[in-house]
Amino acid sequence: MKKITIILLMLCAYTAKAQIEGPQYSVKSIAANTILSNFGTTFYGEDKLVFASPTKRNYIISNVWKGNNQPYLDLYIGTITNDGGLKDVEKFSKVINTTFHEADVTFSKDKKTVYFTRSNYFGGKYRKDSLGINRVQMFKATQDASGQWSEIYDMPFNNDNYSVGHPTLSEDGKTLYFISDMPGTLGKTDIFKVEVFDDGTYGKPINLGPEINTPEKEMFPYIAGNDELYFSSEGRGGLGMLDIFMSKLNENGVEFTIHLDEPLNSEKDDFGFIINNETREGYFSSNRYDGKGDDDIYYFKEDKPVVIICNQSVKGVVKDKDTKLFLPGTSISLYKDNVKIDSLITTGTDAKFEFPLECESSYKIVGTKENYLEGLILLNTTDENEKVHNVVLSLNQDDEFLVVGDRVLLKINTIYFDFDRSEIREDAGNELMKAIQIMEKYPDLIVEFGAHCDSRGPDAYNDKLSAKRASSTVNYMFERGISRDRLTGKGYGEKMLTNKCANGVKCTEEEHQMNRRTEFVIKNPEVISRQ
Repeated sequence: MKKITIILLMLCAYTAKAQIEGPQYSVKSIAANTILSNFGTTFYGEDKLVFASPTKRNYIISNVWKGNNQPYLDLYIGTITNDGGLKDVEKFSKVINTTFHEADVTFSKDKKTVYFTRSNYFGGKYRKDSLGINRVQMFKATQDASGQWSEIYDMPFNNDNYSVGHPTLSEDGKTLYFISDMPGTLGKTDIFKVEVFDDGTYGKPINLGPEINTPEKEMFPYIAGNDELYFSSEGRGGLGMLDIFMSKLNENGVEFTIHLDEPLNSEKDDFGFIINNETREGYFSSNRYDGKGDDDIYYFKEDKPVVIICNQSVKGVVKDKDTKLFLPGTSISLYKDNVKIDSLITTGTDAKFEFPLECESSYKIVGTKENYLEGLILLNTTDENEKVHNVVLSLNQDDEFLVVGDRVLLKINTIYFDFDRSEIREDAGNELMKAIQIMEKYPDLIVEFGAHCDSRGPDAYNDKLSAKRASSTVNYMFERGISRDRLTGKGYGEKMLTNKCANGVKCTEEEHQMNRRTEFVIKNPEVISRQ
C-alpha cells in the first residue's frame, strides 16, 4: 500500500505540470550478442563501445558465478559499425579485468580516466561484509604516459558492508553519479551523486531524493549532457520488472520524469540505457523474450524527441484606475520577451480580452486608449499546463500629455502673446508653471518650445519675433529651475498657421490670436512612465 501511494503522489505531481509526449525509438538487437549475458554498454570516444560479458577461463574450471551459473564478467571493447553493430571485439584491459566481476564503466571526457564496477577485490584481497557477502564496489583507473591503464584506486566512499557501483559522469566531469545501498538509502538501492574536484578528490555522496528514488531498486544511471538522467527502476510502475525512465534535471532539482514506452521498455528487465547527445543513437540492455540469450544489447535510434505540451492563457478586463469603470474600445497588444506578437485586439462593450500563452515565458500586455496613459502588465508563465491568468489592466487618465498625430505634447493650455510682443503674459506664466511641474515629475523629459506668429508683418520679421518668443519661454523655465539641457526653443514664424489667416486674408483679432502661440513638444516621449 505504501508503494502504491508513493507512485500515485508522483503521478499527481507530474500531471499538474506540462503534458509530456515521450520520445519514440527504433530498436534492434546487435549481432555481437551471445547465449550468455551481454549488457552495460558505455561509449569510449565516438566510435568505440565498452560492455560486459562472461568469460570462461580454462584454468579455473569451476569459475562461475552462482547468481546465474555463468562465468564471471569481463569488460570488452568493440568498434561501432555504420548500422549500430560491433566489430573487432576484444578484451578491454588486462589490468582492469580480473577473475571476478567487472562491469558498468564510465570515462572522463579526455578518456584518460575510467570508473568501473567490480566485485570487492582490491590489492589482492577478496573482501566480504559482516554476513560473508562480497559486494560490488567502484574503482578508478588512469592511463600512464604510454596510454595504458595503470594504477587502480579504491573510491573513498567504498565500504565492505554496502555496494557502490554503476558510475556515470556528467559531461563537464564535475559530478559523478552512482548507485548504492549505503546508509541514507531510501529503497533497496538508490542513485547518489558526488562532486568531483579539480584536485582529484571528492565531495560527500548525496542521495538524489524521492523525486528519483523509490522504496524499490533504482539502477544503471546514465547522464546525457548535464541535464538528462536516464535510469532503471522497479518502483515506478511501467511495463514490468526494471523499466527505463528519464528525468530532466535543472538547477533546482528534477523538472520532470517520464517513462520510456515500447519498444524501449518491455515486460522484462530493461536497463543500461546510453545515448549519444548529438546523433540521438545509443544502446540499452534487456532480457526480453525475443532475445538471443540471457541479457542482450540492443541498438536504438531516437525517431521523435521528447515533446513538452504546455499552454496557458490570460484573461483580462480593462478599467479606469480611479473610477473602476470598464473601458471598451481599448487597444491591447501582447509582447513576448519584448517582441510584439502579431495580435492586436480592441475590447468590446464588456472591456474584456484574452490571449493564449506559452509556458515558462515572459510576456508584456500593453493597453492604449485615447485620453489615457498607456497601461502595462508584466506576466511570467509557469510550467503548469492550462493555467489561466486572470488580470485587470488599469489605465490612468492622461492629464499631462496629448498625442497629436505622431507628436506628443505637454497637455497645457496654449500660450499666447500680444501682437508684435515676446514678453510672457500673466496667463502664459500660469500655464508655464504647469509645464514646470510636469517636467519636475519627469526629470528626464526634454521639451522643445515651438513659437509661432500670425501672418501680419513681413515673413523675415515674424521669423525673428517667433525666435524671441521661444527664447523668452526657455528663459522663463530656466529661471524657475529647469535645466537648459532639457529645454530647446525654435521659432517657426508664420509657417504653421492654425487657420485661414494667411497673408492678405482679412481676419478678426481673435482669429489672428490663435496663431500667436507656443507649443510644447516632447522630444523623448519614451521616458514617460506609462505604469
